[in-house]
Amino acid sequence: MEKKGEPYKGNEAKNQKWHGSVGGIVDAPIDKVWNMVSRSSRLHEWMPMVENCTDLAGEEGVPGYIRLVSGFMFPQKDEDRSWIKERLVLMDPSSHSYIYQMEASNVGLDGSSNSLKLTDYGDGSTLVDWTFEISPVEGISEEHIVDYLGYLYKSCINRIEGAIEISSRNSVTFLNQEFACGQDNDT
Repeated sequence: MEKKGEPYKGNEAKNQKWHGSVGGIVDAPIDKVWNMVSRSSRLHEWMPMVENCTDLAGEEGVPGYIRLVSGFMFPQKDEDRSWIKERLVLMDPSSHSYIYQMEASNVGLDGSSNSLKLTDYGDGSTLVDWTFEISPVEGISEEHIVDYLGYLYKSCINRIEGAIEISSRNSVTFLNQEFACGQDNDT
């Protein structure tokens, strides 16, 4: 019999997944949160461990779209960056949710998936629910990897509000500069 926290072994365990979820409240309206979290080009704004996100195939927002995310998501022995190739399985703007499947990586999470769902929490705030399902990882306990991913994803949720504020300030600054330039041309 397996002890709690040990990796699964045996044929019937190969199809089993480890599950986890984290959530948090973001003090911003659901449409602003969705605009931030649903666009691959904005990952680095709210995911501190992501350095690059590259489009590989398909159209962003359309199931089948493939992206390559790289950065320092998972420590590597050679101190190199970790990378994950993800395929979009579902994108539903009407329910503010999406699912990405990890197809290949150098972190051992191939076949795992991440789901993000937003819910209007009232008073201009948004509930972010991030669930994940991972294939058992040899040599790592279920408890360890679920706790690590939970910590990592919770830190991302905690950064969304600040990323929206920075983006809004940058937009206002840009508009003010454009307005000022336009006035200079009129005189």
